[in-house]
Amino acid sequence: ITPQSVGALELKWAFAFPDTDMAASSQPAVVGDTLYAGARNGRFYALDARTGAEKWEFDTKTVTAPRGVGRNLLRDGPVVRDGTVYFGDFDGFLYALDAATGKLRWAKELDTHRYAIVTGSPLLYDGRIYIGVSSEEVFAAGSPDYPCCQARGSVVALDARTGEQLWKHYTIPPPVRTGESSFAPNGGSVWSTPVADPATDTVYFGTGPNYAGTLGGETDSMVAVDADTGETKWSMQATKGDRWNAACLFGSFGNCREPGPDFDFGSSPNLFTLPGGRRVVGQGQKSGVYHLVDAHTGEVLWRTQLSNAPGTGGAGGQNGIQWGTVYDGRRIYAATNQGVPEPVLAALDPATGAVLWKVTVPQDACSTGGAAAAEPGACTRAFPAALSAVPGLVFTGDRAGKLRAYSAEDGRMLWEQDTVRRYLGVNGQAGSGGSISHGGPTIAHGMVYTESGYLTSNAPFTGIRGNVLLAYGLPEGGGR
Repeated sequence: ITPQSVGALELKWAFAFPDTDMAASSQPAVVGDTLYAGARNGRFYALDARTGAEKWEFDTKTVTAPRGVGRNLLRDGPVVRDGTVYFGDFDGFLYALDAATGKLRWAKELDTHRYAIVTGSPLLYDGRIYIGVSSEEVFAAGSPDYPCCQARGSVVALDARTGEQLWKHYTIPPPVRTGESSFAPNGGSVWSTPVADPATDTVYFGTGPNYAGTLGGETDSMVAVDADTGETKWSMQATKGDRWNAACLFGSFGNCREPGPDFDFGSSPNLFTLPGGRRVVGQGQKSGVYHLVDAHTGEVLWRTQLSNAPGTGGAGGQNGIQWGTVYDGRRIYAATNQGVPEPVLAALDPATGAVLWKVTVPQDACSTGGAAAAEPGACTRAFPAALSAVPGLVFTGDRAGKLRAYSAEDGRMLWEQDTVRRYLGVNGQAGSGGSISHGGPTIAHGMVYTESGYLTSNAPFTGIRGNVLLAYGLPEGGGR
């Protein structure tokens, strides 16, 4: 798939996830002729990557239901290595399955807090799995009667073969009672996927804010820890004094007495080497800022503001860099969600942070195609999804359900597909596309895969509902 051929990409097949119509947001992994992806119905699927035909499925409720839990929706993308596929769920479990058969090898509960969830993908490095733990307590705290808050984010290291926990790095000290029904500190969720540097045996990740109460810990920070021990090597806190939970949507209310801006690092780090040999880590923040730091010390080298976000309260973080950025060896590419004054997709010079080009979501994104018939308020102009890149191209989706490919050289749009429509899946299930708000498209073996559909009941984090996995490929002859 090149800038010359990308315009000929066409839909090859669709797979409609049954028993769910809210969202589909597990970035697929493609290994050989098999595609692996999870669904919001709690099931994990292995499909033929060329045809979409189902090879096997695994129901996570067979593990969690006997333990009295059962939300089980799957949001993170899997990782596959040495015949094993790993992924997490919304009950805070990590699973290891036989990649050929779907048989359970092991399952591990990562945190016993009732709202613990896994949203970022696992990282497999040197025989270990590194996985972040986040929490839905941030939404439970929206109720003024909820005793806020005791969840704290972490990164857990496990033996990839057995699931044995090797260490757990908490981003927050243990919470203590601060009132009749309040606890602190709390929060510091790790929403995204860590990265590892084999040269220094270091794991890097980003964190979210405190939920409420007394501040503390590695919040709104870029963090580096020792891969063998989990001990902090350095942390760079980008935003101080940030407290945020769903009560903050209503101003100073209930569990949100001092609303902060909600400036998570929900985007995974980019690890690379600058010309001259300096090792660096870059990461996008919901403040709209992309930060580049020295990988060994955490020293800030430059910061570039791509959009402005309100400084306190509400949902200011919805205007910044949401789910993911990408580095292709030449440029950094980052996009902002809703954005102020507009959502943008931009290319940055890795040495200086200078903006080399930027484009906005088309003005008619919500008034054309399937988005025009969506539920009122479901569509806004936004680039929430992560980005993916191949030589010469950058791919991403938007909240209007459009999937696009842009020229890496100058930002020209070279291909667009409207995913918001009805589909009959190759599995015989009817489904529909919707907003694209998750990991970037998976590009493998001349195919582009994306899940489509993203509705959440936690207003104002809305979107167009959907439940499909879509596969695009070039026509016979390659489309040249």
